[in-house]
Amino acid sequence: MFRTIKWYFKFVFMLFITYPRLKKAERLLKNNKLEEFYNYSFYQTSNWAMNRIKDSGATINVFGKENIPKDTNVVFISNHQGDFDIAIFMALIPKKKGFVAKIELKKIPILRTWMKYLGCVFMDRNDLKQSLKTINEAINFIKKGHSMVIFPEGTRSKGDKMGEFKVGSFKLATKTNTPIIPVTIDGSYKLKEQNNGRIKPDIVNVYIHKPVYLDNMSNEDKENLHIIVKNIIKTKLPNNE
Repeated sequence: MFRTIKWYFKFVFMLFITYPRLKKAERLLKNNKLEEFYNYSFYQTSNWAMNRIKDSGATINVFGKENIPKDTNVVFISNHQGDFDIAIFMALIPKKKGFVAKIELKKIPILRTWMKYLGCVFMDRNDLKQSLKTINEAINFIKKGHSMVIFPEGTRSKGDKMGEFKVGSFKLATKTNTPIIPVTIDGSYKLKEQNNGRIKPDIVNVYIHKPVYLDNMSNEDKENLHIIVKNIIKTKLPNNE
C-alpha cells in the first residue's frame, strides 16, 4: 500500500515540478525554435515517464529497438493492456512521437499540455464524429513528418487477451503510406489493473516487430491490414488465441 500511495503522490507532485520547464518549452515554441522545442519536450516527458516506471518497481525488457527506422516517421500500432503503456512508450521507445490518447487524459493539468506539445490528439470513444476528427488530426500530424502511436483496441484489455482492432485506426498508415511498427506489450496490466489500482512491481516485456511497409502491398492485404498486424502482435503474447 505504501508503494501505491507514494506512486500516486509523486505522479502529481513531480508533474507540477515540471511546470517551469513547460514554460521554457512554450517560449521555444513562441520563438519558432521548433526542433529545439520538440527535442526539449520529448526529453522532459521521457524523463518524467521513466521516473514513474522506476517508482512502480517494474522491470521493463524491450526487444527489437533495431527494427525502428531512423530515417523516416512511422505509425506504432500496439496492443493496450494498461495505463502504464503510454509511459513505457514515452520512456523506452527511442523515437519522438505523439499519441492518439483517450480524452480522459485531457482532464489532467500540465500533463495534457506536455502531451499536446508532443503532438498528441485526444479521442472521445463515445463520439463517432469527434473520433473521426481526431483521426484526421493525427493523419495531418503524420503528413508533417512526425510519428504517432495508436492502440487500435480503443481501450485497455486489462489482461493478456487482446480485443478487436478497430479498422479506422489503420487510416493513420494507409492515408499517408507510412510504415507500421507493430508492438507487443506483455504484462503491463500486472502493474496496476490486475491489482484494482494498486501499484505492484512485475516484469513487462515489450517486443518491437519489423516494419510493415505498405508500398508493395496488394489491395486485399490492405483491406486485411488490421488482421495482419494483430496476428504479428499476438505472436508474443502467452494467450495468443
